[in-house]
Amino acid sequence: MFLNVTNKVTLLLERQMTILIARINSLVQTFCTSCIQQIQFTPVVKAVKRISFSVSVCELSVMSGSPAVVMRLVASAYRVAEKAGAIVRRVLHSGELGIVEKTGANDLQTLADRLAQQSICASLSKRFPKITIIGEEDLPVEEVSGDLMETGQEEEILHKPCPAEYRELKEEEIVVWVDPLDGTKEYTEASMCLRRQTEARTPHNRPDTSKPHSTALWLLDNVTVLIGIAYGGRAIAGVINQPFYNYQLGEGAALGRTIWGMVGLGAFGFELQEVPGDRRIVTTTRSHSNKLVIDCVDAMEPHEVIRVGGAGNKIIQLVEGRASAYVFASIGCKKWDTCAPEAVLQAVGGKLTDIYGNAYRYDANVKHMNSTGVLATLRNHEYYTSRVPQSVLQALKSE
Repeated sequence: MFLNVTNKVTLLLERQMTILIARINSLVQTFCTSCIQQIQFTPVVKAVKRISFSVSVCELSVMSGSPAVVMRLVASAYRVAEKAGAIVRRVLHSGELGIVEKTGANDLQTLADRLAQQSICASLSKRFPKITIIGEEDLPVEEVSGDLMETGQEEEILHKPCPAEYRELKEEEIVVWVDPLDGTKEYTEASMCLRRQTEARTPHNRPDTSKPHSTALWLLDNVTVLIGIAYGGRAIAGVINQPFYNYQLGEGAALGRTIWGMVGLGAFGFELQEVPGDRRIVTTTRSHSNKLVIDCVDAMEPHEVIRVGGAGNKIIQLVEGRASAYVFASIGCKKWDTCAPEAVLQAVGGKLTDIYGNAYRYDANVKHMNSTGVLATLRNHEYYTSRVPQSVLQALKSE
């Protein structure tokens, strides 16, 4: 039907188009979304400029308040990771870390680990009761206090378009891998440094502030909260919170940063940068080195080696252009260490494998240990796998 267009009719048309979107969405919900990729609506208005728009199924879902399950999960994980980061900061500032050794002096657990994991697992399982959650800490089943719960969701994520392959995922198909405090050793060392510096007194019995807390603060750079989301054995989305990000700005600065990524969508919360192509900078373990690790790093012929703690921190080194490759030719790293970082890295075109170049799987029933090491790169992955010495490959195979 042709319309005699006036200003009033134009305004009416705009209102009707909004209503029509909601009606289209209602109809779309009755069809198989795998068969309907896009809906195009073109009003027939010949007296004015033709108005045309298209709305994807996922976008319509967002408009109707029902984003895909995986998008809602990531949005929740974002806010939960921020909550966990706040817990990590609070425990550090209290000075009462409640440290226990799990398997040795290099495998520690703190009150922050315990409280952060309780917060993450309880918050996510309450909203998504059918997902499988696997956390690093072996904690007794107990009621979690209300102050540890997080019910919010990050609105910006809810409005992102969901990749087609994940739109129909069900809760029971998803596995979540949680490291509540990646870099615990550095966290405890930083606490001790801060305590010693606080106890150092001037003759006037005031804290000595003449020396910056550089060592302690650098150690806190290594600390992250990791929430990885897997489907079909593959890492598909990840959230990484840095509780102490921005410490360089000094007292009073707002601390903390959360980055996230989804394969097929992208990664957010940081500026992607790369090491210049003529440089090879390798990042590796700070506290779990051995002959295999050293031999493998040397074989890469790096121009520089950066030794830091935490798998999450090492992947941040890659995506922010401070390192070319993360090389760890040893057992020790576990699935909760690599699931979230791998998803973020893959979302920007990077790759994480074992030392042989094989992908790790994140099914609920896999062993937790990454027993054949970790090799991660933003670019040129094949170069680094080709440089791994046969002696290292053989040694890892036999372990």
